Amino acid sequence: MQYTTMEKLNARVSRLGFGCMRFPTTPEGKIDEPRAAAMIDTAYKAGVNYYDTAYFYHDRTSEEFVGRTMKAYPRESFYFATKLPMGIIESREQALEIYESQFVKLQTDYIDFYLLHALNANNFKKAKDFGLIDFLVEQKKLGRIKRLGFSFHDSYEVFEEIINYRDWDFCQIQFNYMDIDIQAGMKGYELCVRKDIPIVVMEPVKGGSLATLSEDIAGMFKAARPDQSVASWAMRWVGSLENCRVILSGMSNEEQVADNLKTFETFEPLSEAEQKVVSDVRDAIRSRVFVGCTGCKYCMPCPFGVDIPRNFSAMNNYAMYNNKGSLDWAWKNMGEAAANACRQCGKCESACPQQLPIRAKLAEITAKMNG
Repeated sequence: MQYTTMEKLNARVSRLGFGCMRFPTTPEGKIDEPRAAAMIDTAYKAGVNYYDTAYFYHDRTSEEFVGRTMKAYPRESFYFATKLPMGIIESREQALEIYESQFVKLQTDYIDFYLLHALNANNFKKAKDFGLIDFLVEQKKLGRIKRLGFSFHDSYEVFEEIINYRDWDFCQIQFNYMDIDIQAGMKGYELCVRKDIPIVVMEPVKGGSLATLSEDIAGMFKAARPDQSVASWAMRWVGSLENCRVILSGMSNEEQVADNLKTFETFEPLSEAEQKVVSDVRDAIRSRVFVGCTGCKYCMPCPFGVDIPRNFSAMNNYAMYNNKGSLDWAWKNMGEAAANACRQCGKCESACPQQLPIRAKLAEITAKMNG
């Protein structure tokens, strides 16, 4: 297993981290505990020492399961990471109650890496207004948390504001070879390098989308390295960036565990020729876009409640990444804002600055989902 030392944080962490939000589940939707525990055991024995969970994961059961499962191993031999769920925090008192409950669930006296979860402009404002950052700084002084950071979902400008607010120990960002220009992106990576702030990476395989590429695009990787999985290229791209200290993988089956361990047991950074392959794949994926919607929202609101940019975003993701499961999930959660609510009135098209054939594209999405 490849490790990296965060010198100023006094931590030697495995480059591969176990993300505890996508464990295998039973038909009832609960964690398949025997399988998940066996997967953790395989990873632990192979040298993985970073386990990332959160209050929300698996319908709020992940922390308790992970805490119970990790009791099988010496506490000093691994790192716990968990998060304060800023999206639901409405008061300081609520935050402190949740914070205390996490120690009980994890069955630990201290948490190694503690994060403010999913910071965006609004959640960051709440964290400041409720005095939660100051509170967590005090908790760090008391030794209950060892390292303080945040995970992030917003624009680069918001990321820059947050990262410059204080001397954070680390941060966690969504980062992969397709998401170099969204959220924190490559500019955020470079800012962290300048500020000497270690990065923990989430979504290195973009929620699995970079493992389900169409056969012709996946073939570009296979032609270069027939012995490697498509997903391993995404992991190696992130791992080749030195300040991406921990690369989280939300492993949901035994095959993913084995593949990730293979990648990081004898980690090989991408060569210059392999970087070119990734660049070519990126261009090929982007060429598959379903509709050139920029998300400007001039077409909104729709008189019939259709969330046009959201429908287009879901279909673009499917067209580019061939991830039918992701499309099904998006459609299921679209509700009354789905494309099939369109009544072809044309109001959206008269407002679209790109003159997109919105009605025809919405009809294509409806046909696809009803097919």
